Amino acid sequence: MGMDVRQLTEDDAESYREIRLEALERHPEAFQATYESVANLPLDAYRQRLRRYALFGGFLDGKLCGFVGFLGLKNPKISHKGLMWGMYVKEDARGSGLAEKMVEAVVDHAHGEVEQLLCSVIADNERASRFYEKMGFERYGTERRALKIGERYYDEEFRVKFLG
Repeated sequence: MGMDVRQLTEDDAESYREIRLEALERHPEAFQATYESVANLPLDAYRQRLRRYALFGGFLDGKLCGFVGFLGLKNPKISHKGLMWGMYVKEDARGSGLAEKMVEAVVDHAHGEVEQLLCSVIADNERASRFYEKMGFERYGTERRALKIGERYYDEEFRVKFLG
């Protein structure tokens, strides 16, 4: 199986839109955006997002099967930090090692730009929590009731990986 991770470009907008909508529809608790808020966005909105942010795609046999974003914080007092956000891997690609390669790509990209890489995960997503721990992200706090979908609340766990 051919595995590749690279930064997405505007040429990937259609594939990115498709997998992002899948992620929002299947796992609404894992993202702040909602499927309904982005489902009707034009393809150009995805192109703009790919121009604005460092988004990395994980490919298996040439097919986009995962994505994750990176954003360096700009305020001078917090510019030593960056956010890894929006991670998703298609179900049939989980366990393939693709997620590890995607996080490694973000860490490589972030080195030299930031000293700390932050991420968050829904606290009851034990698989994701174990994954981030395995990848060297330490838990430093929890926000109770961080997200609310319908009448259900989700706690969000905050993690950090020190890069240098």
